[in-house]
Amino acid sequence: MTTRTLTHISAPAGVAPSDGYTHVVTGPGRLAAVAGQMPFDEKGEFVGTGDPAAQTRQIFRNLRGCLAAAGLTFDDVIKLTYYVTDIAHVPAVLAVRDEFIDTERPPASTVVQVVALYRPDLLLEVDALALVPEDPAP
Repeated sequence: MTTRTLTHISAPAGVAPSDGYTHVVTGPGRLAAVAGQMPFDEKGEFVGTGDPAAQTRQIFRNLRGCLAAAGLTFDDVIKLTYYVTDIAHVPAVLAVRDEFIDTERPPASTVVQVVALYRPDLLLEVDALALVPEDPAP
């Protein structure tokens, strides 16, 4: 794996410091977009009916698998977007997120409450942007 450093700017000039996310993340590489992930396991079975933490955990497992397919890890993620059907689920979602990401250098994030998702039993969906490290010069 190529080693490189992402720059995390938690408190840009004139902007209040963030809590639990980074305002700006930059670094060298190509952008990789991971589609919104839902709480379906590898067999296509729905996980976590009515349980935001269980759904989040499956979603982050799916994100980890998608990132791995591109040769990436959560350390390469620069942005997460959360679509939740109830903003009250956010504490549970973030608690699970913290099991997967470096909480000292979290990615930029956006949380949006939506009226509905693909299915009525979905409580959230999460997509990601990551940077694929540049190949080192020969």
